[in-house]
Amino acid sequence: MYLKSLKIINFKNIEDAELSFSGKLNCFTGNNGAGKTNLLDAIHYLSFTKSMFNTSDLQNIFHGQTFFVLKGNFIKTKKTEIIYCGFEKDKKKTVKRNDKAYKKFSEHIGLFPAVTVSPGDSSLIGGGGEERRRYIDSVISQYDKEYLYELINYNKILSQRNRMLKNYSLNKYFDGDIADIYDMQLAEYGNKIFKKRKEFIKNLLPVFTEYYEKISNKKESVSLTYKSHIADSDFLMLLKSNVEKDKILGYTSKGIHRDDLEFKINGLSLRKSGSQGQQKTFLISLKFAQFGFIKKITGINPLLLLDDIFDKFDAERVGEIIKLTNNNFGQIFITDTDPERLKKIIRTEDGNFKLFEVTKGVITEKTDGA
Repeated sequence: MYLKSLKIINFKNIEDAELSFSGKLNCFTGNNGAGKTNLLDAIHYLSFTKSMFNTSDLQNIFHGQTFFVLKGNFIKTKKTEIIYCGFEKDKKKTVKRNDKAYKKFSEHIGLFPAVTVSPGDSSLIGGGGEERRRYIDSVISQYDKEYLYELINYNKILSQRNRMLKNYSLNKYFDGDIADIYDMQLAEYGNKIFKKRKEFIKNLLPVFTEYYEKISNKKESVSLTYKSHIADSDFLMLLKSNVEKDKILGYTSKGIHRDDLEFKINGLSLRKSGSQGQQKTFLISLKFAQFGFIKKITGINPLLLLDDIFDKFDAERVGEIIKLTNNNFGQIFITDTDPERLKKIIRTEDGNFKLFEVTKGVITEKTDGA
C-alpha cells in the first residue's frame, strides 16, 4: 500500500497544495514552523480521521477560512482507493471512501495504517499512563476491529459507573443492583482487552529489542513491561472489593483503564536514567517494532511518517536508522531542517525518491535534490 497523491485545502498553514509522491521515499525540508509537520499530519488524518495534535477540527482550519479538505489517492492491492476528509465550521465532519461516506469513523481505522515517529512521542516516556495506554490502543485498533469495539464499550460503561460514584458523594445514594451490572460489563470487556494487550506486548517485545540493538549497536539493554491491576487478580472481585473506596474517591480506582508500560534501560528507569539520545532510540525502536507488527498481522506495509527524528542523535545512530529505513519499510515520509542530511539519505535510493521544500505552508518539489 502507498499514497500516490494528496490534495490539501485550508489545512493548518497549508492553504492549497497538490502533490504526487514516490512509492518509496519522500523527503520534506524547511525551517521550523514552515509546515513540514502539518503535511505529515494531513497524511495521518487520512489514516486515522483525526489530527495527531488537535482534538478540535476547528483548530485545523487555515486562518481566516471556514473549512478544510484532504483528499488522498491510495494504491492498495493494485487498486486505487480515494479517501476524502472534510470539515466545515458548524457542520459535521465527513469521511468518505470512494465517494461513500462512513456511518462511523471507526470503520475506517486500520484500512490504511500508518506509523508516526515525532518529537511528540517523548510524552510516552515523560507523560502519564494515559499516553502509554493510548499508544497500545492505537496499535491494536489498527488490526483488530473487535478490540476497538470492546474499548469503546468499556469506556462508555466506565463513564456511567464513575458518574454514579460521583453522584454518591453529592446525594449519598448508591444503587447496588445497577453497580453490579456495570461491574459485570466492565469485567467482561476489560478481561478481553487485557488479554489482547498482554498478547500484543508479548509479541512486540522481541521485535522492539532487535531494533534497539541494531540502532544502538548493542550498547545498552532495554526492556518494556506491561503493568495491570488484573494481571494477578479477578477483575470482577477487584471492582467489588474496592467499591467503598471508589464511593469515597468518586471514580473507579482499579481496572484496565489504569494499565501502564514500564520502560527500563540497563535495569534503570528510562525516564530518570536515559539520555536524550537513548530515549529517542527507545521510541524509534518502539515505533519501528509497531510497524513490523502491523505488517505481520495485516500483510500491509503501513505508511511510515518520520518527523524530525535525527535531532540529538550521533552520526553512528543516524547511519543505523538510515540503513533500517532503506531495507525494511515501504513508503516513507521524512522531514528535516537539514537539507544536506536528507540529500545523504536520498543518494542511497537510486532515484526512487522525491524531495520537497516547504516554506510558510507552500510546498515545492525539487528536481536537483541529489
